[in-house]
Amino acid sequence: MTASPASVTELFLVFLRLGLTSFGGPVAHLGYFRAELVERRGWMTDAAYADLVALCQVLPGPASSQVGMGVGLLRAGGWGLVAAWLGFTLPSALLMFAFALGLHRLGQLEHAGWLSGLKVAALAVVAQAVGGMARTLTPDAPRLTLAALVAALVLVFPASWVQPLALLLAGVLGWRWLRAPELSGGPEELRVPVSRRAGAAALAACLGLLLALPVLAALSGRADLHLLSLFTRAGALVFGGGHVVLPLLQAGLVPGLLDTGTFVAGYGAVQAMPGPLFTFASYLGAAARSGLNPGYAALVATVGIFLPATLLVTGALPFWTSLRLHPGSRSALAGLNAGVVGLLLAALYTPVFTSAVQSGRTGAVALALALAAYVALSAWKLPPWAVVLACTGVGSVVL
Repeated sequence: MTASPASVTELFLVFLRLGLTSFGGPVAHLGYFRAELVERRGWMTDAAYADLVALCQVLPGPASSQVGMGVGLLRAGGWGLVAAWLGFTLPSALLMFAFALGLHRLGQLEHAGWLSGLKVAALAVVAQAVGGMARTLTPDAPRLTLAALVAALVLVFPASWVQPLALLLAGVLGWRWLRAPELSGGPEELRVPVSRRAGAAALAACLGLLLALPVLAALSGRADLHLLSLFTRAGALVFGGGHVVLPLLQAGLVPGLLDTGTFVAGYGAVQAMPGPLFTFASYLGAAARSGLNPGYAALVATVGIFLPATLLVTGALPFWTSLRLHPGSRSALAGLNAGVVGLLLAALYTPVFTSAVQSGRTGAVALALALAAYVALSAWKLPPWAVVLACTGVGSVVL
């Protein structure tokens, strides 16, 4: 199925409204998208939407943003993709940029209670993400073993290059060891206005960027190319949702460009924002000690982290029908997803737990607040933004 054409302006305005109102993370975003795009506007059938969601869930990158990009591409071509991405991303990116500027102007905040509350909120959110992803992605002994192996490798060998190698190992072991999961998603009715040749060119461009940017950054010594390379690499390696970007970015930024407390506080803040979690990059670019203008650095970081997703969804759409039918690719993906759980489990300990919970009485109070926040998220199903605001308020009083 190919969606009927639409204007670029219409796409931008629809996704701008979604970017202003879609709270709750990637899974919630997909629900908002379905209500707006399938039920309200009739732009796609349920089956076509399910097929697009299935593709974006197996690609690295932010699944909800990629679904929006795919809808934009189907309805208005390349400019439609850009309009959908920009509308959905802009509100959160601007808010996170403003938050970073506020931190810069406030100066030293190591002992600020409200900032400690943000770190506690991040701890609860990541713990909930680990639990939810583990139930879905590691339901049996082989996949749980792969997750534990990746977590152990990343914790024992904390160098940034270990993380992609650990994920690659999980994918290879999954391909050789795991049974291919059953197909999910709708029937293969999704048809896209992108040829296989154009798709292959987009995939080649993504790979070329990943290989060339680190070399160009090293040869030129330019801070903007270094930042672009770092965020592009992180955006290309995120399997399993926006939360997984946390350990990948932490490995590249901390302690060289950012201190741990500022990093975790920003991750807590982005939970209270509408739109994609990947706008954490807007905050990091502005807050990093890169020597660049904060606005320019935020732009470089934001474009960099979303660029692989754009190329991957454009490149993979023409090949999706045949790819999803191949058992080997589904087994490798199952291994990768198990590795993602291990990667996030390692990040739950460091930097999230070690930053939020210190020794002594203050640490005990922070842990108690984190447990309360976790219960509020998991048992009472309160929205993340409400829990973040509550932790910030309570933290300003007791931490």
